[in-house]
Order: sequence, then structure tokens, then C-alpha cells
Amino acid sequence: MKKLVFAFVALLLVGSLSAQDHEKAYKKAKKLLGTYNMSPKENSDKLEQAKEKIDYAMTGDLSGIKNPQDPYQIKGDIYNTIASTQITAANLAKQGEEIASKGAPAVAADNPATEAYEAYVKALELGTKSGHKKKALAGLNENQNHIQNTALLAYEAKDYEKALNNFIAVVTAHDLLKSKSSSSLLDGVGEAHGKENYDYQHYLIGLAGLNAKKYDVTKPFLVKLYEKKYDDALVYSSLYAIEAETDAEGAYKYLEAGREKYPDDNGLLFEEINHFLRIGKLDELIERLEKAIEIEPDNVSLYTTLGNVYDNLYQAAVKEGGSDKEQSYFDNAFKNYSAAVEKEPKNVDAHYSMGALYFNKAALVTQEMIKLNDDLTKSGMKKYDAFKAQSVELFNQALPHFKKAESLNANDTNTLLALKEIYARIDDIVKSNEFKTRYEKIQNGETNASSYFNE
Repeated sequence: MKKLVFAFVALLLVGSLSAQDHEKAYKKAKKLLGTYNMSPKENSDKLEQAKEKIDYAMTGDLSGIKNPQDPYQIKGDIYNTIASTQITAANLAKQGEEIASKGAPAVAADNPATEAYEAYVKALELGTKSGHKKKALAGLNENQNHIQNTALLAYEAKDYEKALNNFIAVVTAHDLLKSKSSSSLLDGVGEAHGKENYDYQHYLIGLAGLNAKKYDVTKPFLVKLYEKKYDDALVYSSLYAIEAETDAEGAYKYLEAGREKYPDDNGLLFEEINHFLRIGKLDELIERLEKAIEIEPDNVSLYTTLGNVYDNLYQAAVKEGGSDKEQSYFDNAFKNYSAAVEKEPKNVDAHYSMGALYFNKAALVTQEMIKLNDDLTKSGMKKYDAFKAQSVELFNQALPHFKKAESLNANDTNTLLALKEIYARIDDIVKSNEFKTRYEKIQNGETNASSYFNE
């Protein structure tokens, strides 16, 4: 029995010594930080030692000490100081200056500013006296600047996820500080950007989140800006881009609001054009594209896109039949493709599209001709010959455009197939076989060394 009692006492003694050891460690950490602060450059090693002591202290059970908030306050102060050394070193490095000539070297630690934040929050929670809480809030106030600077440095270094997390932490710190009637970095209007700092922080979160592709995290912050009608077109285009991935129709409200607020913003205009292309509302596109061409008359892709819109409208009208707009759509498609070629003579897509316009029209006529294959009456044969002549004429009109496209790109399979088909239709079997061979060469993983039409 005595042995058991002695063993129990021994366990109590070891436990007590262990608690004392951890308590001594955080008090030692506090002294080391004080020594460091007296002369950081001369006592640079003391901050590293303070970090080691406080890290060790926090592994023990300190709940029974007289002032349980103290270790957390000290940890916050140490990690806040470490964050400051890292920020200073990074800023000096950007300027090409050596840290040795300016102050104490940085102490290694992952995300020390957020570590400090968490420690101060715990100190604030455990503090029982107004003085305790005041110290924790003062630490949080200073810490908020370090979190923001960490975020900005991470953003510059293109570490967007780290930037995002720290930008969000600044907002979280602000909300906590304001709940305790304390001042915050995000109070008031910023001189550099002229906007409410709190709102601008949400904007920074948006930028970092979009670059980090953390859309679910980012969207709520951008929505808050949208609800406040924030003055930046990026808010509206970004929210549209995020939501359009799953619901293009529902996402349009963001784009619509942005276009109403910024009617002359090119980015939003082009986003709207892409929206209507995405959902296939071709009629809606014409006005937007014509507006875009007014703004950017030398943008070749606008002409080809508008040509495609009219081309699709033409094909839809042909399918419906009886539309008096068929020829108008066709002519407008050709006009815009031609404009693209005038702006950029070597634009392969525009040349191909002009050829495809006539080719598709010829194919429709050919279908009508085929329907008369079995009609051997005089009237039927006459209609057949008329359709054949018309199709040959249209194929011949398509030919120069495909020839030009082939001269610019010898390995475009669509162009080669079109040329093969046209030459077969106009009874030039030699050339039809030539382009069949060229097409098959590409299908077999080879390339044509040069164009057939070297114009």
C-alpha cells in the first residue's frame, strides 16, 4: 500500500514540476522578448529563443496559472514581432537592400501574423480584468497591420491563396475589434483608393480569390459589394463569371447591373457578347457587336464574330423556310467576313468562313437537286439541270476563298475537305484526289510541307 501511495505522490510531483516548467518557459519567453526589444539588431538571437520558449510553454497545461491570458498575450507579442521582421526583410529585399544594414534579421515561421491573431483572440477571451483586455486589443490592432502587409506581399509574389486567407483575416479582425469598440485598420476612407476601407478590403479579397480560383470562398464577399452597388466593373463581371459556370441565365443579373452602371465599359460589353453566344441568343448579339465595333473598329475578331452570328441566323432561316430575311442574313455575314479580311488579309478563319457561306448554300441547292434524281420527266430533268448549274456556280464562288485559306494554312482539315468536295462537284477529279491525299496525310499524323496554292 505504501508503494502505491509513494507512486501516486511521485506522479503528482512530476505533473506539478511539468506545469511549473511550462510556466517558467513562458515567463522566460517574455524576458527574452523584452531583451530583444531593447536592441533588436544586437539581440537578434533573443527573438528566436523567445519563440522556442513560448512554443514549448504552449504544449503544456497552463490552465491553473494565476493569469491564464498571459501566455497567449506573450505568444501574440512574440509572433507579432516575428511577422514584423519578415515584412521588413521582404520590403528591403524588394528595394535590393541588405537586412544587416537596417535591422534585425527575419525569424523563420509560417504565417506568424495569423498565429499572433489567434493568440490575441484567446488572450482577450481569457482576460478577466479591463487591463488584460486592453492589452489584447492593442496587440490585435497592431497585428491587423501585419496581416494586411503579409497579404499584400503574398499577392505581389503571386501566392494568391495565402493573400486571400490573410485579406479575409483582416476583415475578421476588424469585426472583432469593432465589437469591442476598438479602432481598426479598415475604419474610414483610404487616401490611395478613395473608397471605404472596409469595402475595399472585400475588393482585395475578390482579386486574390479570383486569382486563386477559390470561387466559393470569394463569392460572398463580392456579393456584399454588389449589394452595395460598389463602384468597380470587376465586381459585376467577376460575379457573372463565377455563377455562369453553373447558371448562365441566373448569372446575367450581375452582368446586366454592370452594363447599366457602366454602359461604356468594354470588358462588360465583351462579357455580354460572350453571354449571348453562350446561351445562343443570336438576335441579342447584333446590337452589342455593332456597338463593340464602334468602340474598337480595328478588332478583327468582332467582325468575324458578327459574321458568324449572321451566318447562324441565315442557316436557321433556311431551315425554317419562307423567311424574307435569308438573303439579308447571308449578305451581312459575307460583308463582315470581308471586313475582317480587309483589316487582316491573312486571317484564315475569315477566308474559310466566306467560302463556307457559299459552300453551305450550294449544299442546300444540291439537296434539292438530289430529290429530282428519279424524276425523268422533261420538267423534272429541266429543274435538275437548273439546280445543278446553280450549285456549280455557288461552289465556284466558294472556291477562291478556300484556295486562299489553304494557301495560308496547308494543314487545316476543314479547308482540305471542302476543296476535295468542291473539285468532285465540278468534275475535277484530279484535284479532288489531290486534296483527299493531303487530308489523309494529316489524319495519319503527318503534315503537308507546303500549300498547294502558293499565292
